[in-house]
Amino acid sequence: MSAVPRTPRRVAAADDGDELRFCSTCAFSSACLDNGYDKAKLHELHILVEHTGPYREGEHIFREGEPFGAIAAVRAGTVKTYVTDRDGRETVLGFFLPGELIGLNAISQDRYPCNAVALDGVALCRFSFPMIATLATRVPGIQQQLFRLLSEDIGKASLLSGDYSAEERLTAFLVTLSRRYAARGFSATRFNLTMSRTDIANYLRLAAETVSRVLRRLQDSGVIAVERRELTLTDPARLEDLARHVLRA
Repeated sequence: MSAVPRTPRRVAAADDGDELRFCSTCAFSSACLDNGYDKAKLHELHILVEHTGPYREGEHIFREGEPFGAIAAVRAGTVKTYVTDRDGRETVLGFFLPGELIGLNAISQDRYPCNAVALDGVALCRFSFPMIATLATRVPGIQQQLFRLLSEDIGKASLLSGDYSAEERLTAFLVTLSRRYAARGFSATRFNLTMSRTDIANYLRLAAETVSRVLRRLQDSGVIAVERRELTLTDPARLEDLARHVLRA
């Protein structure tokens, strides 16, 4: 197999904006700007965005059962959410990339129903949920965006719940990652797998050995190239085809 040409990789992290500009991956910027709200106007409404972090790898952002008061958008890094059972066994619920929100699943209970931990260096934008809810009553676009993000969150949780093969699950996971990075302006064909093979396997309800075996098979067939944690989609069309039954698109 011929070597894949190396091009500079764009780091998946947002810029910080300024007094008027939102961060480049802000989950609410388009909805606010479309309705005439820049950072200055949000400040006048006491809708303050708090930059928090950096969180180091392995550091918890919140833990299951803690009171819920804010949602947070990932500015840089990757966040894993998970729960543990009484015997200490972990179940991975999801991974969150720059521009995505964590904490949406706590809205109904007023407490976080899971744990959130940094997988690498993570920075967040923290939004007071009562303030965002108030803004949503004034700005219909914010309300629509919240509904869309809630829908996406539910979709991620149910994406891999069917009776699919290990190859179908893993290729769907990779295609979904590619689409999520592309939607936020990053490379769709070259990115880091910041999560461990064990975490990926746990999330996909597979054995870690199975994930490693399928990755090797995909690499041997020329669909992907893996160098440590860096993943290159060398044949995106073929990958999409392998995942078609899961993604249905």
